[in-house]
Amino acid sequence: MKFSIERGALLRAVAQAQSVVERRNTIPILANVLIEAEGDHVSFRATDLDIEVIDRAPAMVERAGATTVAAVLLNEIVRKLPDGALIQLSDGAQPGRLSISAGRSNFTLATLPREDFPLMASPDYTTNFSARASDLRRLFDKSKFAISTEETRYYLNGVYMHVAQGDGGPVLRCVATDGHRLARIDSDLPPGAEGMPGIIVPRKTVGELRKLLDDDDAPIAVSVSETKVRFATATITLTSKVIDGTFPDYTRVIPTGNTRRLEVDAADFARAVDRVATVSSERSRAVKLVLDEDRLVLSVNAPDSGAAEEELAVAYGDDHLEIGFNAKYLLEIASQVDRENAVFLFNTPGDPTLMREGNDTSAVYVVMPMRV
Repeated sequence: MKFSIERGALLRAVAQAQSVVERRNTIPILANVLIEAEGDHVSFRATDLDIEVIDRAPAMVERAGATTVAAVLLNEIVRKLPDGALIQLSDGAQPGRLSISAGRSNFTLATLPREDFPLMASPDYTTNFSARASDLRRLFDKSKFAISTEETRYYLNGVYMHVAQGDGGPVLRCVATDGHRLARIDSDLPPGAEGMPGIIVPRKTVGELRKLLDDDDAPIAVSVSETKVRFATATITLTSKVIDGTFPDYTRVIPTGNTRRLEVDAADFARAVDRVATVSSERSRAVKLVLDEDRLVLSVNAPDSGAAEEELAVAYGDDHLEIGFNAKYLLEIASQVDRENAVFLFNTPGDPTLMREGNDTSAVYVVMPMRV
């Protein structure tokens, strides 16, 4: 194998691949990236046995071939080479070694046989459709903050992507919850997605997928089976196992009878919560909301460290209400609001609170109150 490639193209491809690699590996080959050179491009493949990513980059291939080399080490070398450098990679000069040269810099890295590299089996995908990168980015970005980190409830350790019935008909929906807060985000249903089985996309996959979604207009080919999901652009293919479990019936925890309506500037609200929470105890981070007509008072009383209070002018015309929340949860939800105003719908101080962006019902958030 022998090829030359521009440093920027190589860095992008290797960085995407090596991010999948686990830092601590009991299986040496899983620390490596599989490099395959053929035709006029080179592909870089990495896996942790749950996720596989393949990144393709244009290159001048003199001799086709394949080998595997330490992914993190290769990424570090390429990162430190000068911008615009033409990098040549070749094997065969020394057995079990890959030579890397750029200008006056030369490196030799140990390799492992390509035959030892595990390839993820491709199942028969039952559903195939294309979605805009901007739509998928919104679905996952707005829901991922609510993914649970509790390993015992493993079925909550991801985003539940499925077809659901929205206000105007079928929608593609992403839901995440950890039992304290919930995010439910809808998007127009892409053609071909109608019969998609509901799948739970793992947290790590959601993080890796985000790197594919920067180009708003890029079409993303999505393929779904009962056990795997694949997202592909023209140059990158990300394949992942899905979480084997049943996502709970989230519709039961989304309140429908909350009538006390608060409308507030989302940015002002987030800044006020952040300020008063500065003195809250680290364990609970409790902030109290006191609502009267067109007036909201946010307060924190932490006996060990002090107290804080801030008043905001809001739109509120219902009964007096006092309710407490974890400040971190309020901040995370408020940060999802793209529009100017956030609308909170309350019932009693002990019931879940609903939040949405203005009158838009395609993004709905639920947060559990806490005693203060």
